[in-house]
Amino acid sequence: MAANSSSAAPFLSFSSSLSSGRRLLPLPGRRGSPPFRRRIPAVRAKIREIFMPALSSTMTEGKIVSWVKAEGDRLSKGESVVVVESDKADMDVETFYDGILAAIVVPEGETAPVGAPIGLLAESEDEVALAKAQAQSQSQSQFQSRSSSPPPPPPPPSGPAPSPAPTAAAKAEAEGPRKAVATPYAKKLAKQHKVDIEKVVGTGPYGRITPADVEAAAGIQPKKPIAPAPTSAPAATPVTPSPAPTAATSTATKASAAPLPLIPGSTVVPFTTMQTAVSKNMVESLSVPTFRVGYPVMTDALDALYEKIKSKGVTMTVLLAKAAAMTLAQHPVVNATCKDEKSFTYNSSINIAVAVAIDGGLITPVLQDADKLDIYLLSQRWKELVSKARSKQLSLNEYNSGTFTLSNLGMFGVDRFDAILPPGQGAIMAVGASKPTVVADGDGFFTIKNKMLVNVTADHRIIYGADLAAFLQTFSKIVENPESLTV
Repeated sequence: MAANSSSAAPFLSFSSSLSSGRRLLPLPGRRGSPPFRRRIPAVRAKIREIFMPALSSTMTEGKIVSWVKAEGDRLSKGESVVVVESDKADMDVETFYDGILAAIVVPEGETAPVGAPIGLLAESEDEVALAKAQAQSQSQSQFQSRSSSPPPPPPPPSGPAPSPAPTAAAKAEAEGPRKAVATPYAKKLAKQHKVDIEKVVGTGPYGRITPADVEAAAGIQPKKPIAPAPTSAPAATPVTPSPAPTAATSTATKASAAPLPLIPGSTVVPFTTMQTAVSKNMVESLSVPTFRVGYPVMTDALDALYEKIKSKGVTMTVLLAKAAAMTLAQHPVVNATCKDEKSFTYNSSINIAVAVAIDGGLITPVLQDADKLDIYLLSQRWKELVSKARSKQLSLNEYNSGTFTLSNLGMFGVDRFDAILPPGQGAIMAVGASKPTVVADGDGFFTIKNKMLVNVTADHRIIYGADLAAFLQTFSKIVENPESLTV
């Protein structure tokens, strides 16, 4: 499977088998010679599994928004088959093969992990019935695996952690020898850690190898247990005053794990896929040491320029994005990225991500190479991105390639605020409203000027206070003398 966007790399894997039919052909020109045995493979039915594609690097599962095709429909290569909701957008997914959509395994409105089968594609009508039977058996086996999973939870304390591995191996033996099937990220991890993917036992759906399986094979400790620690600590503190043996400790653990009681009349609403992604990113950002610097910027000249060119489709957000891009060109460290604890990367492109509130979440369309495009092309590009964002049609590269983020709440009258640093970036700028302010000039006379407060949150591992101060001074000079923005 492949998404419409060129950046996403969804996939469609398939399997075919050959029957071992044999025919005996006499060897011409010799009498009494034994017949020449030549194997003529007879191709069996080709049924291809349509897997849930990975539409972004952070996507772990996807939701089926709608099936464009129905069971029994004939498909041509390049045709849209299904619309999948990733963590940021809805994407049409195409097929790489001709065939018939024989069975839909995951119906509309349901979710499936990346790499799990969501449909079956038959090569011809003769294989449709076989594909439906295969889909039914898969759904039954999945149901049995889910129903059989509840019994194992009681024994975990005694340490039967290795038990799931033999179970997966037993399933693989029962199904017969098969080539290892892994998610794209799992393959990347295996190559990175030099792990033989063929020797890894998959614990994912239908024996699929997940990133966690590769990390376990490489001896990497899982990072997930770190997250619950902060939440369990405050819950455990009220219990600590009562010194008691192991029973008390287990009681405290159960109490901390118990959900908070609901307020009468309240309604529980589960996160959407986008809200889940936003929540994950916000929690991840807490691990980065950040600091904030504020700076006042006079905007009289910028406001005058905006009044002149807004009729040509230029918005204040685009003017600020252009100013930020030009400033980053002079201060590349603020455009840098630190993705580990050992090094940081200077990004060759200046891609300004701009926060946009949409129905059900928040997304950051990216103005790529914002320092190289003129203000009018940048405005046209921004209009297209906002339209695609609100219809959830952004491609992966259009929302996931930012090197610096701009968040503007000035249009709502907010005078100042702090922004949370997105994972994988060095800094984010929070821009407030421009408001008339009494200011004293160099001669001691008071005048009224429009002043805008700008706050920048930065990664303190690579950006220091002096770096941000110099960055903001340059940004202020560009905004206060905005002629260069229209060049």
